[in-house]
Amino acid sequence: MPDRSLPHALLPAGDSSDRQLWPADGLAPGTLHSADLAAGALWAAGYREWLAPESLRHSLACFWISVAPPGDRPSMTAVLPDGCSDLIWQSGRGAYLAGPDTGPAPALLPPGTVIVAARFRPGAGGPALGLPLAEVRDQRVELADCLPRLARQLPADLDPDEALSRLTSLSARLASAGSPDALVLRATALLADSRTTVAGVSRDLAMSERQLRRRFDDAAGYGPKMMQRVLRFRHLVRHLTAAAGGSDLADLAARLGYADQAHLTRETTRLAGKPPAALARSFRGAN
Repeated sequence: MPDRSLPHALLPAGDSSDRQLWPADGLAPGTLHSADLAAGALWAAGYREWLAPESLRHSLACFWISVAPPGDRPSMTAVLPDGCSDLIWQSGRGAYLAGPDTGPAPALLPPGTVIVAARFRPGAGGPALGLPLAEVRDQRVELADCLPRLARQLPADLDPDEALSRLTSLSARLASAGSPDALVLRATALLADSRTTVAGVSRDLAMSERQLRRRFDDAAGYGPKMMQRVLRFRHLVRHLTAAAGGSDLADLAARLGYADQAHLTRETTRLAGKPPAALARSFRGAN
């Protein structure tokens, strides 16, 4: 494959500790290595991701590829909330935005469908894309409907290699031109501690809760309280994914800041569409 198809260094996304909260979905992500290219595995069926250059990681969580298996049946996946937004190119469809989700987002893909995407960190998508992310919350919006100039660079009939080259380059330019909202980044870091309250963050940042909510809506797509729920859920997902033999849900609830096991179960059902035990089984079945 020509070097132009991968303009950035291939680094496994799992090598960065702060990436643990943001895989593409609830499943343990694959990672892309140079060996994958030599083996011709870049466009094999499955999911894989890699880090953006270090200078862009304040905005971009990762780049990723997903290829639906061949066959005569479509594949169904459910993307789980992660606080991020994605710029996506899909073969046969073209480019669209995936706004930040507040619940599971099912995706039905025809066999062999190729997806190439860039994932923007919480607080980075709005500034990079130049639109308030609350407008695309829980939505998949065609890029032609909101950013037609960019959509013309990513038509549906591109060769996947060319789509990858264009999308990674375009995302890098967007990330460089629109810096993340530093206040939202700071607030998100504080909210990762479940003991922190939105009122406390507002006081720490010398900003009213209403102003903080407005900044979050624009840069991240939903408010600080929802962001905190999603961050806590991502910690839960990481624990459930790593626990090969099951998890003590009461202990997890206490460690992650849920009021009790019932609270953990309610939140998981709201955000993932299924209770934690069923979610854990789906992870184990996919690995």
